[in-house]
Amino acid sequence: MNFGKVAVLMGGVAAEREVSLRSGRAVEQALLNAGVDAKAIDVTDLSQLVEVSRLYDRAFIALHGRWGEDGQVQAILQSLNMPFTGSGMAASALAMDKLRTKWLWRGAGLPTPNFNVVSRYQPLSVQDFALDFPLMVKPCHEGSSIGMRKVHDWAALEAAVAYAQEFDDEVLIEQWIEGREFTVGFVDGQLLPTIELKTTHEFYDYSAKYQANDTQYLCPCEIDAALQAQLNDLTRRGFEVLGARGWGRMDFMVDANQQAWLIELNTVPGMTDHSLVPKAARVAGMSFEQLVVRILSAT
Repeated sequence: MNFGKVAVLMGGVAAEREVSLRSGRAVEQALLNAGVDAKAIDVTDLSQLVEVSRLYDRAFIALHGRWGEDGQVQAILQSLNMPFTGSGMAASALAMDKLRTKWLWRGAGLPTPNFNVVSRYQPLSVQDFALDFPLMVKPCHEGSSIGMRKVHDWAALEAAVAYAQEFDDEVLIEQWIEGREFTVGFVDGQLLPTIELKTTHEFYDYSAKYQANDTQYLCPCEIDAALQAQLNDLTRRGFEVLGARGWGRMDFMVDANQQAWLIELNTVPGMTDHSLVPKAARVAGMSFEQLVVRILSAT
């Protein structure tokens, strides 16, 4: 396929900027290695995107977090009639919004942990709180575990909510599922091998994702056929409910009863040396160069 000139969009303005820069540079090099005319561009505003649409034929989005992953950049590129990788405006916006993603999944009958929300209109209240500890506290519109804390009591919950509010007006308080953690990548209609994550940290936080050397990524992992079928089915259905396309990564917790719980859909997963989709692709026999070309082919 002749892709023409490809702009790898990276950087952006979100808290995940540094991760995005690493992803973008890795994608640029892989595309160049594959013979694609590609250039990584640090974009932070509308005027730059307009200029990119004038000079390039399509975009590989390697922007993580707000603006780049939440539908805003996708909306601009759609209005400029520029092909781009990954999900469109609506699915990107929904997937970046952890609260509304859970509302949709729950409405579609898909399993996701119980939750509560704190916002400017709905403050944290002990009288109206029905979840049991431990809990996970998350900003509703951040990624890479930024602003997240696991808590075991009310005092820690109040502190974690205040911390998460430094990143977002809306804060999700989610029932912690005790068990194993898995992730399933999805590329152009193909499910990638499942990865089981094991960390010495209390949970798979930013440090475990990007800095620690003792985080374990088990792929292929030891799970029975029934659980694998459940993960595959929920990945496809979770994507479909949100209207996602192209590629992404679904995160799960699996409890002691072998029930899988949908946690989050990432529509622009990381593409760094620590990232999960490239790891799974390698197990599937797909090099990093083949992976980025496959993603680009779905534009």
